[in-house]
Amino acid sequence: MLKKIFQPKVLKFLVGGGIAAIVNLLLIFLLIERLDFNTPILRNIANIISIEISLVFSFFVYRIWVWTGGVWTFREVVLRQLPLYHISAGAAVIIRVLILFPILDWLGVKYTVNTIIGVLLSASINYLISDRFVFKSPKKNNFHQAQSSSGVYYPESLAPALSPDNLSKNKGNKANLTPINTLSIVVPAYNEEDCITSTVYSITQFLEQKNISYEILIVNDNSRDNTEHILQNLHSENNRVRYINNYYPNGFGFAVRCGLENFQGDAVAIVMADGSDAPEDIVSYYEKLREGYDCIFGSRFIKGGKVIDYPSHKLIVNRLANLFIQILFGLNFNDITNAFKIYRREVIEGISPLISHHFNLTVEIPLKSIVRGYNIATVPITWKNRVAGVSKLKLKEMGSRYLFIVLYIWLEKHLSRGDYHRRKKISVINSNAKSNA
Repeated sequence: MLKKIFQPKVLKFLVGGGIAAIVNLLLIFLLIERLDFNTPILRNIANIISIEISLVFSFFVYRIWVWTGGVWTFREVVLRQLPLYHISAGAAVIIRVLILFPILDWLGVKYTVNTIIGVLLSASINYLISDRFVFKSPKKNNFHQAQSSSGVYYPESLAPALSPDNLSKNKGNKANLTPINTLSIVVPAYNEEDCITSTVYSITQFLEQKNISYEILIVNDNSRDNTEHILQNLHSENNRVRYINNYYPNGFGFAVRCGLENFQGDAVAIVMADGSDAPEDIVSYYEKLREGYDCIFGSRFIKGGKVIDYPSHKLIVNRLANLFIQILFGLNFNDITNAFKIYRREVIEGISPLISHHFNLTVEIPLKSIVRGYNIATVPITWKNRVAGVSKLKLKEMGSRYLFIVLYIWLEKHLSRGDYHRRKKISVINSNAKSNA
């Protein structure tokens, strides 16, 4: 019995319940003491609000931390699991209040002991119902069958998840895809004089070690420092490193779009100028892409992934934003907002025109690729915070822009009736063709 109680899942469940209870108490205090819900009716309303919010809060704590497997779709989470969880928690409370408490009170059990027994029993009932029915996805789930033929997928949390499973199990087919003779690296750069040289050197070193034919295209986003002069020197040292000045208005999205309109390779990776993306991961992308996939998405939050010196407030916002996108689109991939991904040329052509002006482009490109039916695989990657220069991402300025792009693509998915979905088969090309570069 004790062995079962001290199982990690049970302990996590109890801790999660304790946290939810604290949230409930804080909400009641806030509503009554701070917002002046002091009449009997308002106190009841405050109680109902706090219970509901803490209940939903505990649901997602359990869903992300305790029962980590399963399917993250709107229908599964919001329309099935969340209502069942309300029933489970409600049943536990009803049994405790209307059955157990009166019986123990009739037997003369002290109020304190009665309360402790009631809490433990209702928690046990809630755990059993949650474990058996609420968080256990149906076996015959079309989404699950389509995307997970050998086990469960794990959603993201504030720590790396437990499995590096691919976003899609549909294997690519080399015979149906253009061979990758040259890999392009697009690097948007705005005032990156402190970082750009080391970033370019590290990328070229890894690509040349693997004998990968490449070009590095740096888009100077109208930098005000010495960035352009440094780019001129880099090009004179290595003619496979070239740069162009952004002909759009300033902005990360505009700079990347400029690069995607001018790269010359058969595939393109978007890489940050600040050195936050590991160059060895570019090689992993390239090798995985050659297996026949259309796109490779890296994740910092699956087994093997790593983040180094990630600002805590940005990490929390990142995880919540990705969770929202996961549920809205029914995805198993948990790192949509990271720009560092690789695409075949056919994908970039198929998702054009791009409309994002700023960092919301990092969401537009992968979501369009998914919604329009391109073949995707996921690999773990490493990210480290910049050691020089200043981050250009401003969270307060980007919230509504991210939401706009997410909803725009969600509407395309559900209302366009497949007008933009990839249909044409790509002609067979010899994968052993030699590079003309």
